[in-house]
Amino acid sequence: MSTRETANDASPLRGLPAVSRLLQDERIQQAVAEHGRDLVVDCAREVLEEIRRRLKSGETLPTDLSSVVGAVLREVERWSTLSLRRAINATGVVLHTGLGRAVLAEPARQAVAEVAMGHSMLEIDRDTGERGDRIEHVRDLLCRLTGAEDATVVNNNAGAVLLAITVLAQGREVIISRGQLVEIGGAFRMPDIIAQSGARLVEVGTTNRTRLSDYERAITSETALILRCHPSNFRIVGFTEEVSTGELASLAHRHGLHMLDDVGSGCLVNTEQFGLEHEPTLQESVQAGSDVVTCSGDKLLGGPQAGIILGRREIVQRIRKHPLHRALRVDKLTLSALEATLRLYLNPEMALREIPTLRALAMSEGEIRKRAQQIKGRLQRAVPAGSVTVSLREGVSEVGGGSLPGQQLRTVLVCLGSSQVDASQMARALRWQEPAVFARIERNEVVLDPRTLLPGETDALVQAVARAVTQCLSGGASDA
Repeated sequence: MSTRETANDASPLRGLPAVSRLLQDERIQQAVAEHGRDLVVDCAREVLEEIRRRLKSGETLPTDLSSVVGAVLREVERWSTLSLRRAINATGVVLHTGLGRAVLAEPARQAVAEVAMGHSMLEIDRDTGERGDRIEHVRDLLCRLTGAEDATVVNNNAGAVLLAITVLAQGREVIISRGQLVEIGGAFRMPDIIAQSGARLVEVGTTNRTRLSDYERAITSETALILRCHPSNFRIVGFTEEVSTGELASLAHRHGLHMLDDVGSGCLVNTEQFGLEHEPTLQESVQAGSDVVTCSGDKLLGGPQAGIILGRREIVQRIRKHPLHRALRVDKLTLSALEATLRLYLNPEMALREIPTLRALAMSEGEIRKRAQQIKGRLQRAVPAGSVTVSLREGVSEVGGGSLPGQQLRTVLVCLGSSQVDASQMARALRWQEPAVFARIERNEVVLDPRTLLPGETDALVQAVARAVTQCLSGGASDA
C-alpha cells in the first residue's frame, strides 16, 4: 500500500476535532453553562473515542465539527435527562409490569407530593412527641378493611412471603402443592424463596390435582407450615382439583400448624362485577382462617409497590420483630401512597371511581367504543393525508400484572395501518415520543386500546402518533 493510500485511509481520523476545539463551539459552551464542564468534557471524550473505534472498524461516519458537536450534545442530553419518565399505556394491559403496574389514584399522588415536599410524621407520636411506628399509618386501615387482627407492610410481596416463611418455618418443613410451585416475573420462584428462608420444601399432589389427603399424609413432626400460593400468571384447566383455603387452614390447625395464604393480587373487591371470574379477596382469606395472608400493593389493590402481611396478632408481631422486617421496610413515599389508597376503600363506590386500576376494569364496552371513535376521528385529521388508515376493530384487553391469568375483557381497538410505514417502525417511533407511547402490533397494524388511557391523555396520544408517522415518512424514526 502506498503512502498516499495510507494517508487517505487515515484522513477521517485526522479530521476529528480535538476536545479543545469542541469546547470553543457556541453550542458546547451553552451546554457547559447548563450542565457543567466536567460532564460535557467527559461526553466529548467518550464520543470521540467511539467515533475513532467505529472508523477503525471500517464504518463511514461524518467527522466534521458540526456532526461531532451534535453527537456530543446528544450524549450530554442522555446523561442529563431522566430515564424513568412518564409513558402512555395504550396496550390494553391494565397492570403492565413494564410500565409500572398500578397507576396511583389522585389522592395517593397528592399524598406522595405532600410528604415529599418536606418533613413528615413518619415515625413520631403526635400526642406525646415521642418516636412512633411507621406501620401505624396503614395498620388499622388494613385491619378494618380485611378483618385481620394485625398487619404490617414490606417492600414487595416476594419480601412478604420470604419474611413470613422465615419466621414461621425456618429449619422445618413447608408443605405446598406441586401445582403452586410458581415462577413469577423476574425469577421469583417459590422453591427458591422457601430454600432462602431456611425451610425445607415438601411437595404434595400432582401438577393438576392435589387433594386434602395429600397434605395430611405429608405432615410429620418436622412440619411447621402449610403454604397456599396463588398461580398469578398462569392457569391450569381441564382435569384439575385443589383444596380450598378454609380446608387447608382447618387441617393446619388440627395438627397445631400454621397456614400461610399468598393471594398475590391484593384484591379487596368482587371482580365478578367487572365480568371477570371471582378473584379471592383478602377478606375471604382472613375469614377462611388463614394465619397469615400476603399480597402485593400494586396489583388489583391499585396502590404502590408493597408487600402486605395480614393475620393473627401473635404471628404478625413476631414478623415485625424479625431483623429481616427492618431490611425490607418501606419508605415514607410508599406508605403515604398506600394509606391514601386504602382510605378510598372505606367508601367502595369512591374506590371504583378514583382508583385507576378499578376504573379501567369497570369501563364498559360502550364507553370504550365512544372513546375509540373520538380518537379515530382526531387521528384521521392529525396524520398526513393518505399516510395511515385508521379503523376500529373489536378486541380484548388483559388484566396483566400477575392477576386473573387468562382472563380478558372485551374492548374496541383503534388500528393504524399503512402501506408506507411498517408497523414495527411506527411502534418504535411512538416509544421515542415525549411522552412515550406503548401500543400493540396485530396483523401488521399498530393498535391502541382506549381502556388503559388515563383521563387527559388523548391530546398527547394524538400528537405523538402524528409526530411518529411524520418521522417515519421522512425516514427519521431510526434516529429517534
